[in-house]
Amino acid sequence: MSNATKLIHSIPVDPLTGSISVPIYQTSTFVQEAPGENKGYDYARSNNPTRQVLENIIAELEEGQAASAFASGLAAIDAVVKLLESGDEILAVDDIYGGAFRLFTHIYAKFGIKVKYVDTTDIVNVLDAISAKTKLVYLETPTNPTLKISDIEAIAKIAHHNGSLLCVDNTFASPALQQPIKLGADLVVHSATKYLGGHSDLIAGLVVSSTKELGERIKFIQNASGAILSPHDSWLVIRGIETLHLRVKEHSRNALLVAQYLENHPGVDKVYYPGLKTHLNHDIAARQQSDFGGIVSFTLKEDTTEAAKIVVCSTQLFKLAESLGGVKSLLCHPATMTHKSIPAEKRIAAGVADSLIRLSVGLEDANDLIQDIEQALNKVEELKNKASLASVK
Repeated sequence: MSNATKLIHSIPVDPLTGSISVPIYQTSTFVQEAPGENKGYDYARSNNPTRQVLENIIAELEEGQAASAFASGLAAIDAVVKLLESGDEILAVDDIYGGAFRLFTHIYAKFGIKVKYVDTTDIVNVLDAISAKTKLVYLETPTNPTLKISDIEAIAKIAHHNGSLLCVDNTFASPALQQPIKLGADLVVHSATKYLGGHSDLIAGLVVSSTKELGERIKFIQNASGAILSPHDSWLVIRGIETLHLRVKEHSRNALLVAQYLENHPGVDKVYYPGLKTHLNHDIAARQQSDFGGIVSFTLKEDTTEAAKIVVCSTQLFKLAESLGGVKSLLCHPATMTHKSIPAEKRIAAGVADSLIRLSVGLEDANDLIQDIEQALNKVEELKNKASLASVK
């Protein structure tokens, strides 16, 4: 069965009524026949039929054994970290989402969980950094925002040999393009806010587990901590999954055209997109992904925050906003937005330069998007020319 067909038919017809759309069970509790005797549901924090359908769908799409749906992507990551104990270590990718860095560094460090950040695109770095205390290896691939690609299968072998769990944030690729559990990952996390939801109208997170036992541990943490996804937002993610394959295919097509344009622009320094053959990890991406996704990042030859702000404030179709993965194109300046919680020296060392701009390429016509970027990039040159003219006068 093709991936597209599997995506669509992973969403069940309601067995009670025949409804082709999953019902929204907007309830807080369930009537019991006797104490402890119920129809599989007792309280909506513990379980909800709409949320359970979403969890079953994403477990199937990621080829995992269990899944849990959370109130946000960070709540999903938080549940994974709660598998650890004081004294344990996390080995994490250096180019990491700012929210995950904040969670690891400012919340869990004070509970005695240490984090080592390394460039996981080089296996040697992983081998050198992993230790007996490392209980979790945490990857983003592609990373946010420089789109580094790590070899999931190779790192899974290293992690398991060490007795560590491997967790992969699969937000940027989505299960339409990549399935980390098939490559050896133990856990997969998603910000379902992004491509899975796909319409910029919800906040949600998911954890998929490779085994039922691990899934039960995550479910216990979810029930104990309470960061559940609402029935309506669960339904919105299910609705988004129906068109995931088509959307991601078009996102990827548009993103490649935008990346190719940027690669040839005189005002652009570096372009980060795994679909370009010039990308450092293109071969790994081509092996473990079926396409290259809708995110493109680039830096300017005028490598300053000021130049980047001119660009991001001058686009018309690309809207300046946090988040990504929606139908409409978005852009952001990570250094002052998504990654501002990371100290400048760490951010720059990981490749997140002052002028780096992240594009979430939407479903508009690619030529219109390219023209929008071009006129915004021209503003930088115009202001430079004005400054030069003023200095001469």
